[in-house]
Amino acid sequence: MGKIRILGRSYLSLCLIFLVHACVCDSQEQAFNTYTISSFAYSRTYLKPYDWRYIRVDLAPWFSSMSLALESDVDIDLNKVNNASASSLPIICLREGSLPLPDVYDPSLAGLVKDHISNASFFGPQSLQNVEKCYPMQKNIWLRLTNEQISPGTWYFGLFNGIGPMRTRSKMINRGSAYSFSGNVSVEGCVTSLMLGPFCNQTVNMLSCNAKNNLTGAGMDNEWYRRMEKNVIACRNVNGIVCHEDDEPKLYSVDVTGITEALFIAAANITFNQTQPSNITRSRGLMCYARHGSTPLEKTYDFSGDLGKAPLVINFPKAGRWFITIQPIDISNKSEEVQSNSSKVCYLLEWQVFQCPFDKAGLNCTMEKYMLQTVLRKSPSHPFESNYIPITEKVSLASDDFPLEPLLSNFSSRETSDDAWTFFLLDIPSGATGGNIHIRLTSSVKINYEIYARNGGLPSLSTWDYFYASSTNSSSGSMFFKLYDSSEKAVSFYMFYAKGGLWSFGLRKLDAASPTSQTVMSISLERCPQKCSSHGTCQSVLDTSGLTLYSYCACDRDHGGIDCSVELVSPHGHVRQSIFLVASNAAAVLPAFWSLRNKAFAEWVLFMSSGTASALYHACDVGTWCIMPFRVLQFLDFWLSFMAVVSTFVYLSSVSEASKRTIHTVVAILTAIMAENDPTRPRSFGSSCRGLEFFSHARSFSFSTELHLNLLNRWESVKGWIRNIIKTTIKRFHWGFLPAGLITLAMAAISWALESTETYWIWHSKDQGRFYRLGILPPDDLGSICRRYK
Repeated sequence: MGKIRILGRSYLSLCLIFLVHACVCDSQEQAFNTYTISSFAYSRTYLKPYDWRYIRVDLAPWFSSMSLALESDVDIDLNKVNNASASSLPIICLREGSLPLPDVYDPSLAGLVKDHISNASFFGPQSLQNVEKCYPMQKNIWLRLTNEQISPGTWYFGLFNGIGPMRTRSKMINRGSAYSFSGNVSVEGCVTSLMLGPFCNQTVNMLSCNAKNNLTGAGMDNEWYRRMEKNVIACRNVNGIVCHEDDEPKLYSVDVTGITEALFIAAANITFNQTQPSNITRSRGLMCYARHGSTPLEKTYDFSGDLGKAPLVINFPKAGRWFITIQPIDISNKSEEVQSNSSKVCYLLEWQVFQCPFDKAGLNCTMEKYMLQTVLRKSPSHPFESNYIPITEKVSLASDDFPLEPLLSNFSSRETSDDAWTFFLLDIPSGATGGNIHIRLTSSVKINYEIYARNGGLPSLSTWDYFYASSTNSSSGSMFFKLYDSSEKAVSFYMFYAKGGLWSFGLRKLDAASPTSQTVMSISLERCPQKCSSHGTCQSVLDTSGLTLYSYCACDRDHGGIDCSVELVSPHGHVRQSIFLVASNAAAVLPAFWSLRNKAFAEWVLFMSSGTASALYHACDVGTWCIMPFRVLQFLDFWLSFMAVVSTFVYLSSVSEASKRTIHTVVAILTAIMAENDPTRPRSFGSSCRGLEFFSHARSFSFSTELHLNLLNRWESVKGWIRNIIKTTIKRFHWGFLPAGLITLAMAAISWALESTETYWIWHSKDQGRFYRLGILPPDDLGSICRRYK
């Protein structure tokens, strides 16, 4: 038995040594193949209600994985999330290429997924890089995304504390739940660009054309090549015949430069293992999975096909790097018999890139294509804006609009309108991703065009990013598309926060043009849509990383939305709010009259000045009239309000007149500092009360020194001292005002609890009236006054 125990221990030790060795070797291999490209740490950041932040992450083409760790104080029960509460919900949105913008929709939030975000969100055909999605914010978010899940480029994470029209509205007060977040982002990369995968252990075979491997017309489709003449580049793998052992997949990459009409991928000279039965050989296939920017997987790819049956054809592929996975498969039902035999597949990989001349487009190269030139606007009020006009001699351009009829492709030679397209190309710099593309069409007759837009490649009826066909048939469900005008003779829409790079716009003509029709088109890049509808100002700010400049509309008090087009307060409601907020300051007359009656002239001037300053401040704040800059009026309102209360305390104290003047001077300086630095904090006023309540207590109770000396020795003196305190307390205070003080305190607490961004004008005006009425309370009720504002 002892020998058995010794052997068992030895066996266990060997297993542990093997596991440790395997882990160390794996970590060393990973450390050897990868390195840290970038790493950013974000300190604790607070988001007030309807506030937001953007985080930018740049992924190099050779990146292997991206790790995101966010920690926040958000605690959300997903079971209680509904469309009614979604507008105030803290959410996180992601977008590739540009900034997410979740509140272009109706607040029903069609893009909100009521589930936690995780690594699984980036798998499948409906992954985040293909679908616009937002998720509820979590307390802890940890993602590790590999180059098999997301493509390289620029990714943006948007953190929003509430969305909807209220997000951009100028607010008198921000009430609601705030939350904070912190985190870090790190990007790992492969040491060599010929390796990919989560651990950079997957070899990538680069496909490129040169004089040695160019087919020069002898490739997969001789007839196609001769018909297109010099428009086709046909190549084969420089390594010649490639073999797969035991169904092992192989990864290839090919670069598509510029606008390309088609990409063909084929396999020639396919041979299977001759030792296998003929029926098994016929059951074998050679699957090809293609994906733009990322490694294709069995369930995550853009295009697929069996190369053993036909070449894979990708029409209008996006420019950039395409990854291709070749995987031998069994297409029969006798999978067990096949798996029991060793398999080997060999083939010669070929590909063709079909590209039209510079001014032509389409699979037959018969459609017109125009490159648009950037013309910067000379407007100091709207910098970084530009118009785009075609570079051609067919039209003479006297303005930023250009006529369409002279530029259209020949319609008469076509049997249907499916191929009656005209394409316009423009380039948006990566630094302008915070801008918005504005498209307008104006015609003298009924517009008979459909517009399709796509980033990185030509659009078609089946491949587009945004489109407009009619007022009821467009990309209106997208968070980045908004239709403004759709009448018979005019069309106007925006594509918000457009991605950088090459954009293509395809105009599909529905029928032959009228001889008298005149259609004018304009394409522009604007910082704020509709110039904020004349109800706000365009603000330009940087994202959290400081690398992207984006713009947004800061709307006035009555409007909201991304373009300030949503009326949140009607004209009658604006008048009502103005009256409530401005006229409520008339309550300052009551303490001013009391001060004048008691010959407290300094307090009278202070109460009148405070009421006047508060009325002017709220008149400006509600958007009625600003006599001075808003910040100056806000400072005067808070400062004089502090001074009005403090002056009441000083007046009620029993100190000398010289001391009162000194206190007034010191308090004026201190309250000015408080009014300048976050005056809305409750502790700002509470500290004033605690400091000045001392002066009132100085005269309320006074006892002899003899009593204090004999306290410990004479029990009768102690009882007399207690009775003296009770009598003094009863005589010094008007107890009938105690219920009034408690009621006032309860009303203030209720107002504070019910006050929100929408109802601020109601509850603040009521609180303001109570504030001024405090000035006419009896002097002996000072304790309740301080307790009210602590």
